[in-house]
Amino acid sequence: MIAGTRSINYLRISVTDRCNFRCRYCMPASPFAVIPHHEIARYEEILKITRLACEMGITKVRVTGGEPFVRKDILSFLEQLCRMDALSDISITTNGALLTRDKIQHLLDLGIKRLNFSLDTLDPEKFAFITGRDRFDRVWDAIMTAHDLGMTPVKINTVVLRGINDNEIAAIAALTRRFPFHIRFIEYMPMGDSHMEKQQQVLTSEIIQILETALGPLFPMPHEAGDGPAKKFEFKDAPGVVGFITPISSHFCSECNRLRLTSRGFLRPCLLNDYEKDILTPLRNGATDDRLKEIIHTALQHKPLFHTLGKNRPVDIPVSHMTSIGG
Repeated sequence: MIAGTRSINYLRISVTDRCNFRCRYCMPASPFAVIPHHEIARYEEILKITRLACEMGITKVRVTGGEPFVRKDILSFLEQLCRMDALSDISITTNGALLTRDKIQHLLDLGIKRLNFSLDTLDPEKFAFITGRDRFDRVWDAIMTAHDLGMTPVKINTVVLRGINDNEIAAIAALTRRFPFHIRFIEYMPMGDSHMEKQQQVLTSEIIQILETALGPLFPMPHEAGDGPAKKFEFKDAPGVVGFITPISSHFCSECNRLRLTSRGFLRPCLLNDYEKDILTPLRNGATDDRLKEIIHTALQHKPLFHTLGKNRPVDIPVSHMTSIGG
């Protein structure tokens, strides 16, 4: 699929807006209601949209939530997804709290070899403060189990927040000296009615300075297919990788190859732009495959070349919450 000059081959699928955590930077500060079940795309609907997207050029899928493993029968859905020959890469973003050894082994048996874990701290008490749940040990056990069973690579996504976990940047990055993990530091993106303030953003230049002061020089690594927006570095003789995702300090919009399918069945061409195109309603109303492909094509034509987040224009902060989109 083509959007402007970009080739779009990556679909991120949010299977639910529900989550067993209440992360402060993800959940809205004010009371909110989850999406009613009848408005959530059914698995067979997601699979049909994905098949059509594959016919248009999608080869890579990431399954997200909310937390994908809170949805009933998620493993059955993943089994059907993995049968799609057009997909060369299927991965999952998860907080890991619901992953047992048997589940991780099942994922490996299906051919899913990559998990992205969300982990913002190595301190159990701080973990409970950030997530609203005392589940650090479960998450860490899941990460180590994935590593022990041969998941390659195990990726850990860390959102850096000033005054909360910025004093752990070096300790988290130091995991790459012990394990072949891909640690990815993500600049906080203010979205919706968040608990966080823009002033709590820690930009990548500051993170790099902290790391090199504490741990020594970082050496840039070549960009490879499948890396996505992360800029990769490594410490000398370290088995792991340190990555930086820079939506605020250095936009990568012109290189973005992603289309999102939200749990409500809307196509969203940009995470940081509120434009969405409803594909679920036409599907439920009997639209033909050709018509559904036209809707996918229309959504892609609205994929922007840049966003304005971080430009001191609060009116441009997306009103959608991360949990409702599938970041």
